[in-house]
Amino acid sequence: MSTTLLPAPGQSPTLRTKRLPAVAFLGVAVVALGVSAALCYGTGLGGWVLTLVIGLILYMFGVYFAVRAVEGRRSARNRTWSALIHSAFVLAVLPLASVTWTLVSKGMERFDGNFFGTSMNNIGARDATGGAYHAIIGTLEQVGIAALITIPLGVLGAIYIVEYGRGRFTFLIRFFVDVMTGIPSIVAGLFVLAFWVLIVSPWFNNGAPAFSGFAAALALSVLMLPTIVRSTEEMLRLVPAPLREGSYALGVPKWKTILRIVIPTALPGIVTGIMLSIARAAGETAPVLLVAGGSAAINFNPFTGQQGSLSLFVFQQAGDASRFAPARAWTGALTLVALVLVLTIAAKLLARRNRISR
Repeated sequence: MSTTLLPAPGQSPTLRTKRLPAVAFLGVAVVALGVSAALCYGTGLGGWVLTLVIGLILYMFGVYFAVRAVEGRRSARNRTWSALIHSAFVLAVLPLASVTWTLVSKGMERFDGNFFGTSMNNIGARDATGGAYHAIIGTLEQVGIAALITIPLGVLGAIYIVEYGRGRFTFLIRFFVDVMTGIPSIVAGLFVLAFWVLIVSPWFNNGAPAFSGFAAALALSVLMLPTIVRSTEEMLRLVPAPLREGSYALGVPKWKTILRIVIPTALPGIVTGIMLSIARAAGETAPVLLVAGGSAAINFNPFTGQQGSLSLFVFQQAGDASRFAPARAWTGALTLVALVLVLTIAAKLLARRNRISR
């Protein structure tokens, strides 16, 4: 129901409709949660999770009938779907917020200089000290080498598929890239173990197989490559065709058009795909355990000797019987997340500076 108010002299007419006040939604939510809590805890059906779910359902019905009584059926449907979308957003954010809070609150216990300046070499079960310096070095070197190998191959492969590739050969490349996307990390580690560690590395190690951080980087590159290729391919396809056509019309060669127009336009999306692949590689444990050994000592040379990583450090400390190990595991996990976050922010800022102006 709506009412039209007569305007004052010199003013335009305004249309005002009845609207349910915002405090009414809060009241509906409180009543819904109260009824849900009484139902769940009173009958013993479940705990707070079921209470929230049933409360959300009751809240949807309450919003619909309350708005329908005041604003009408059409507005009730609109308000109900809006409330459902907002509730879905809150439910999606809650697990992320819970994980972040747990990680920060438990990870800050060992967030000190000793953790970042020492390794786990010669650290016993009763030692409260010991850190992840060796694991941080290993993660940076392994992921860095994997990125140096994979980023040029992935970006160039995507450019070939989008700009040059035609026919069955391009179809086969895309098919195998899609297949590689679903390869488990343990399979990538076994492949590098069978090929590099057992066949190639003995040539450089007096006939004996050698574990190394470089072998782990090769396994991580196998996991990173399909993500980079597919994300870069999709970003290149989103570049408007008139940009290419305008460059060609000015007589610019195709390679220079790709380098100066296409790639800078798609650069933010390309960087996002690269950082997703780096984040996945930094969190992998099985390949490092299989081909790098996971040493507790500091090793700056990724081509010789065993080497650890942050993900493997967290895995080992989480399963250690020492009462000091869980704190080290949580701090290692927090360090890994912070490292990926810093790299992502730096890459985003670099991409913004190098993109073409619009």
